[in-house]
Parts: sequence; structure tokens; C-alpha cells
Amino acid sequence: MNLLTSTLGYHYGYGRGYYGWGFDPTYLLAVLGLLLTVLASAKVKSTFARYNQVRSRSGLTGAMAAEQVLHACGIYNVGIERVSGSLTDHYDPRSKTLRLSDSTYNSSSVAAICVAAHECGHAVQDQQQYGPLVLRSTIVPAANIGAQLSWPIFFAGLIFSFKPLLMAGILLFSLAVVFQLVTLPVEFNASSRALKILSDNRIVPEDELAGGKKVLTAAALTYVAAVASSLLQLLRLVILARRNDGD
Repeated sequence: MNLLTSTLGYHYGYGRGYYGWGFDPTYLLAVLGLLLTVLASAKVKSTFARYNQVRSRSGLTGAMAAEQVLHACGIYNVGIERVSGSLTDHYDPRSKTLRLSDSTYNSSSVAAICVAAHECGHAVQDQQQYGPLVLRSTIVPAANIGAQLSWPIFFAGLIFSFKPLLMAGILLFSLAVVFQLVTLPVEFNASSRALKILSDNRIVPEDELAGGKKVLTAAALTYVAAVASSLLQLLRLVILARRNDGD
């Protein structure tokens, strides 16, 4: 056991009689957060797989549907590219590019069309300068710094029992949590826009949108789970900091 392991073990409750065999109750928060994200990920994958087997009567592929959605919104300056992977679809506001995954680009399934339309929803948000999207883009640098430095700084605070470092670690991690909270309205709004555009412009048959809504709802739950997991981790940091302060 090296010095780092020994020191962290002390602050995490290892060796303390009332935790028994070194068990730290705050681990339950981390485990619960992990469980939520795993379940949400499994849900979206299974829902996508189910409706990826349902072919749309429109005959449109994800890429074709995306083009129709963009044009229906008067957007002609956004490129559509294929990107490798499954469910790696995203919109890049910097290059004005919609990137559709292998499972979406050439697929004519209900799932693929709705996922492509969802990403178009982000392009519409970008064009209209949707408030939460603008805010999210603004805080990206700070959130990235917070995500990268929060844990090392917090652990350093535990090792040296230095409260300012503990508080700095918590503050930095909070920036990442704020980013995820802002992401929620962005994602939900993109989905609602997508379904409305598909319906209003009759890009896909109305009866198929119910399945598409299930796919997008499952995808949204992954963001909800991520927020819940981050909040649980933040709570864990606060508990550990207070415990350290009382030692």
C-alpha cells in the first residue's frame, strides 16, 4: 500500500471501526449513479433496436429525412455527413454540420428518421439562437475544465486536509453539473421540434411518430440519468469534504 492509497483510504473511511472493514457509505451514491446511467443506456439501445426494425412507409433514409426537415425550416447552409459508430449522431454548430451515424444515415427505419430529425432540431435551435443552447455553448470551456480538474484537486484536498482545495474541487465539479442541467432543455426541445416538424410537413406517416417518440424519450432519459448521477457525485463530494473538515 503506497502513501496515496493509504492517505485516501483514511479520508474515505478505511480502517475506521464504524464503517466496518473499510466500507464507505458514500460509495452507495456512486454506485446508484452508475446504475442509473447503465439502465438508461440499456433502455435507449433496446428501444432504438426495436424501432430500427420498423421500416417507414415514407421510404426515406435518415439522411434524406434530415435534408427534408432542414429545408422545411428554411435551413440550407447545414451539411449532412456520415460518421462511424452507432448512435453517435450529433450536430456541430461550429462547422454547421449534421453528422449521422452508420445506424442512421442510410437506414429507412422509424428510429433512424426520428434520430436524424432530432439532430436537425439542434440545427434549428442554432439558427434561432435558442437561449439554453447559447448558454450551453458559452459554458462549454468552463465545464470542460471543471470536469478535468475537479477530481484531482478534490483528492489533493483530501490528502493534505486542505479545505480550500476541497471547496475548489467541489466548485469545479459543479460547473460540469450546471452544463448537464442546461443540456436537459436543449435535448427535450430538440425532440419536440423534430416530432412537430415531421408531423406538420408529413415527412413520415402520423402513426409512425408514436414509435419515434418512444425512441427520443428513451434517448432523453440518458441525459436525465447523467444529471442525476452527477448530482449524486456532487453530494458525495460535499459529504466527504464535511467529514474531512470534522476530522
